Amino acid sequence: MSTSKFDIVIVGGGAAGCAIAASLKKRAPALNIAIIEPSDQHFYQPAWTLVGAGEFEAQKTVRAMADCIPAGITWLQASATKFEPEQKQVITDKLGTIQYAQLVVAAGLTLNWAGIKGLPETLGKHGVTSNYRFDLAPYTWQLVQQLQSGKALFTQPPMPIKCAGAPQKALYLSCAEWLGKGRLGNIKASFYSATPTLFGVKEYIEPLMQYIRRYQVDLHLNSTLVEVDGPGKTAWFNIKDAEGNVSRVSETFDLLHVVPPQIAPDFIKQSPLANADGWVEVDQHSLQHMRYPEIFGVGDCTNTPNAKTAAAARKQVVIAAENLLAARAGQALPSRYDGYGSCPLTVEKGKIILAEFGYGGKIVPTFPWDSTKPRRTAWLLKKYVLPPLYWHLMLKGREWLARCGACG
Repeated sequence: MSTSKFDIVIVGGGAAGCAIAASLKKRAPALNIAIIEPSDQHFYQPAWTLVGAGEFEAQKTVRAMADCIPAGITWLQASATKFEPEQKQVITDKLGTIQYAQLVVAAGLTLNWAGIKGLPETLGKHGVTSNYRFDLAPYTWQLVQQLQSGKALFTQPPMPIKCAGAPQKALYLSCAEWLGKGRLGNIKASFYSATPTLFGVKEYIEPLMQYIRRYQVDLHLNSTLVEVDGPGKTAWFNIKDAEGNVSRVSETFDLLHVVPPQIAPDFIKQSPLANADGWVEVDQHSLQHMRYPEIFGVGDCTNTPNAKTAAAARKQVVIAAENLLAARAGQALPSRYDGYGSCPLTVEKGKIILAEFGYGGKIVPTFPWDSTKPRRTAWLLKKYVLPPLYWHLMLKGREWLARCGACG
């Protein structure tokens, strides 16, 4: 079995992995850094909601991985299968053992489609879709355009999930399209969420409820999708009442937009790096591993209690890069992550509530405005500014507006 050794190894070549590679290389050009990533494609996932609403082209959300790996970084095209932190090495499926002096885990999370009975075999047909997949977001838009009347169900699984607002975005943008076409009176939209509230930060709930009322949405909280029969056009939900009792109900549909349950990747869950829930166990402020000081975690794979979004990763990579290099030099860790996450809630075509918040639900707006109000400016930011910012700044180590407001 072959062995390669690097100063820093990064597991995962998604948003967080490529961004921290660029940030580290910019700060310390002499370091020998590698990214372990099997995929030959890199996706800008935040735009898939817009693809599902006919507002963005799917092909503009994907690029070759080779074009996204930062210059000067070694790309190891393989899958990490096992961590051996005592030996400071990662086992891969194709390239043997990779040794490191320091490690960054940026492996994202796993979309557990099979966690809902009957879902995998009916996705992409029978009116069942999801904006959480590149190939299905265009199908969402196709279904929305075709639906003239009937029942449209939108679901949200238990937390944590990436972009907790995305399930609602699909709902609002679909309803906005139907309202604009004069069809909403013939289409009944329902939102089934496993969460006890519409949104996790209380200040945003009433502004969002105004849109629930505008679109005449039937709102079902504490309701988890557990089974789908695509050909039979039926979905089953577990509904929890105030006393905690669970009952199962069925609902027919003409359109079903599903967000799958989301879990930590198996190779992380089964490793010494994981906490009891399977996530990489890091200090929520320093992003350094709680038991292995040479290891840091960024992005969706960690146990930090923030919203799992690309915006959170953009802030985290700055903190982790500075702290990792300080640890390398034997210095105190200088930077602290405040839990920043951003969720541009597309409540109608042309307007967004730009929810920005940190740990404990504290609102931390980037701009000097009331972030609970829907704004055209935020829509323009989401659709036209953030995609090029992602490709040309975040993935290139250019850290414009990437420092946390409360970071040390």
